[in-house]
Amino acid sequence: MVICFLFSIQIIGLAQFTEVIKINYNNYLLFVELNKKTIKMKKTFNYYCKIITVFLLLFTFEISVYTQEKSQIKTTVLYDNYLFTEGTRTDWGFSCLIEGTEKTIMFDTGTKSKILFHNIDELKVDLAKVEQIVISHNHGDHTGGLFSILQDIHEISVYLPVSFPDRFIKKVEDANSQAIRVDEPVEICKNVYLTGEMGIQIREQSLILDTKKGLVIITGCSHQGIVNIVKKAKEIVKKDVYLVFGGFHLLRHSENEVNNIIKQFRVLGVQKVGATHCTGDKAIQLIKDAYGEDYVIMGTGKTLFFTSTDTE
Repeated sequence: MVICFLFSIQIIGLAQFTEVIKINYNNYLLFVELNKKTIKMKKTFNYYCKIITVFLLLFTFEISVYTQEKSQIKTTVLYDNYLFTEGTRTDWGFSCLIEGTEKTIMFDTGTKSKILFHNIDELKVDLAKVEQIVISHNHGDHTGGLFSILQDIHEISVYLPVSFPDRFIKKVEDANSQAIRVDEPVEICKNVYLTGEMGIQIREQSLILDTKKGLVIITGCSHQGIVNIVKKAKEIVKKDVYLVFGGFHLLRHSENEVNNIIKQFRVLGVQKVGATHCTGDKAIQLIKDAYGEDYVIMGTGKTLFFTSTDTE
């Protein structure tokens, strides 16, 4: 009897113990299942976090690239006596495209339309983006391609020195474009200035870009004197000159005269020089020797990049 009682207690105890084990086992299974789900959720969460992180990085990169593109000013020589990019054609004259500024600008239009358009096509320039044209002076090697350009793009502003003849002005207006005569210095779009008409016998204007590194001066022929242009640019914008490039008209200048101009460049703080077009081979070599690594080789297809002052 006692033995049976004790046996019964053992059976009951074993049953309770078994039940405890069963409950604990079930709880363990539940814990394992919940843990698996937690791990799975963590993995899923981490997966989506990675996707979001990659997306944000790509988005930030796109914004950065877009900002850099918007803040980059690009100049491209479309017409010149000297060759820089194979496939383009050279000829006596000058033209330069300016992009990345508030408005896309063409500075001068070379001599022959056929050569200008060949280079435009070769360099994959989109003429439809040109919003302003600046003509430095009334010489055929700078105005030659203008009216062919105006046949392709209409209702565009053309900035001309005030001394341009009325018949030329009328021809521009007949091409459905606006002729704007420039006498005094003027800002034609944000951070882009014209010197205004300078000179006495041959009257001319030059263009000034205000960039983060300083002023970039673009000249047609510099009939009014390249040093005078640099001085005028500094007077207008009141900044140091980072680069001056274009025609300097030094063909008939002696070596001493060119060296004196170089000295004045140094005094005026001109950091870099890119002489081309009507400067003359001897004068170009003298400037190149003097400036060394700070001399910028020019020619058709030459592109230069500058950072806008809008960049932080």
